[in-house]
Amino acid sequence: MKKAALAFAIVVFTTVILISFSFSIKTVEAANAADYSIQQVDHKIEVMYNGYILINDTIRIVGNASQPTEHLNRFLIGFPYKYGSHVLHCVAYDASGIFNVTLNVPLENHMGFYAVEIIFPQPLDISNGTTHNFTVGFILSSNLLNTSDTNSYILDFPAYPSLTKTVTHCSVAIVLPGGVTDILITKDDGLVNRSTYVKENLSAFTYSPANVTFSLTDENIQLFDINELKREVRINEIGEIGGSDSYRITSKAPESKTINFVEIILPLNASNISAQDQFGGKMSTPVRTDEKTNRYRINFTLPLESYKSTIFTVKYYLPNQAYINTQERANNLNVQSLLFQHVNYYFEQASVTFVLPEGARVLIPESTLIGSAYSITRGVFQETVTINSQGISYLESAIPSENALRIVYEYNPLWLSFRPTLWMWALTVVGCAVAVVWKRPKAPARVAVPSVAVRLSPDYIKSFVDAYKEKRKIILELESLEVRVRKGKIPRRRYKVQRKTLETHLNTLSRNLTEFKEKMRAAGGHYADLMRQLEIAETEINEVEANIKSIEARHSRGELSLEAHRKLLADYQHRKERAETTINGILLRLREEIR
Repeated sequence: MKKAALAFAIVVFTTVILISFSFSIKTVEAANAADYSIQQVDHKIEVMYNGYILINDTIRIVGNASQPTEHLNRFLIGFPYKYGSHVLHCVAYDASGIFNVTLNVPLENHMGFYAVEIIFPQPLDISNGTTHNFTVGFILSSNLLNTSDTNSYILDFPAYPSLTKTVTHCSVAIVLPGGVTDILITKDDGLVNRSTYVKENLSAFTYSPANVTFSLTDENIQLFDINELKREVRINEIGEIGGSDSYRITSKAPESKTINFVEIILPLNASNISAQDQFGGKMSTPVRTDEKTNRYRINFTLPLESYKSTIFTVKYYLPNQAYINTQERANNLNVQSLLFQHVNYYFEQASVTFVLPEGARVLIPESTLIGSAYSITRGVFQETVTINSQGISYLESAIPSENALRIVYEYNPLWLSFRPTLWMWALTVVGCAVAVVWKRPKAPARVAVPSVAVRLSPDYIKSFVDAYKEKRKIILELESLEVRVRKGKIPRRRYKVQRKTLETHLNTLSRNLTEFKEKMRAAGGHYADLMRQLEIAETEINEVEANIKSIEARHSRGELSLEAHRKLLADYQHRKERAETTINGILLRLREEIR
């Protein structure tokens, strides 16, 4: 009897749970169905100039007219999970501004998807059939674009966005560079030989990888990474503006191909444009290829080989009337137009430094400098403003902003006479000191033996400079070799042979350079001073490289957060570049003596 009663109780309890669970599911489904519908999605896939992929989804949602008090706090969008590891950057915004985005979240507990959660700062009012439009932009790595030795490319991309509701109308556009031929799109619902297609009633949780094959008749795609861009905008006392853009790039082209040029975007109205390589050598004059976006072609002195890096600098001048608005004693510098507009490529890291005239003072309470992280450095006579950003593309320039991005600073024209006055006072003091010394009784003159530094022959100096340049070239080749073997571009056996050959050559050069340095120290004078500076810079580089290896190891073990890792890595890279700039300056001074 007890067993029968227990069995009956279990059955009743189970039935109640199942009924409650079923009721809760129906309630949730009813709630989801009652809030909003997705009327239209414009899904745009664009191949950027340096091979990165831009995915732009413009979404139109419509509230349910039967729900007069509904609000939407968050929104989920994604694509097949295999694309998740390639996501570098995501931005969501509408006409009112930018939204917060959380990466790599579940798509309502559905497996096989990578999704992002968009959190609206103010819940969207979707009552009584209200319509809202907003845009979600993704930057994906160039590893999704594969190429062969010819100009044929295969792009792997999500054919449609993955959403939690059915989409009434989904239009897709694939934007490729000019000169494209033989387009063929392969997706799960058929082949398409054009760059646009439409899907009506796109199902919720659509899983649809696709690929497009195309050919190029021109080099409108260059596979390379922009590791860092440093832009310096310097304003002098009379308002003239000089700009300098320093690029550090790494080729990602196939082994059989080299990069002979790249195209970059300069600020509008730039003039007197020149380019220099990483050793300070003059490159050919940049040529403008697009007047509307101010796009210029930079031709390399030597071709850039696969997975090797180079640094080049572009200098130019800007008209002050186009960027500075002077009102009484305050100067309003338009920063927005100097922050990488119209760029069709992706930067891993970028910084812009504004060097104000001597005596200028940033008016922080009146400044509307917003957006990226920025810092103000105050010297004795001069102030600089630096803006640092990571993951830059033209997604940022598409985001609407209520206030123009600008720097307001105060400058007194009397500072124009500061330097001349300082020199005049210095000459006056020196003149008075000379007059005093001249009138003093003269002691008997002593016979002094002049000490003169030994003059080295131009051939000897040239041999040292050439050997040092060869050493730096081999170090770059070793770094490139490590990257290629890590990415599986070359076999391990071939890697070991090439590394052994390069290390043998490097050891020989190091011994020869040690002898060169000793002889130049013994020569005395500025040669000894240059060798001392060279050793300090080399020590700095060695310390930085050791520190970089240390933070990489700590980050891989989980001891260092991604943000801290990036900040430390950026600091060490800046220290390394300052040391390399010092070495370049020493080599340039020695090269001038050869002429």
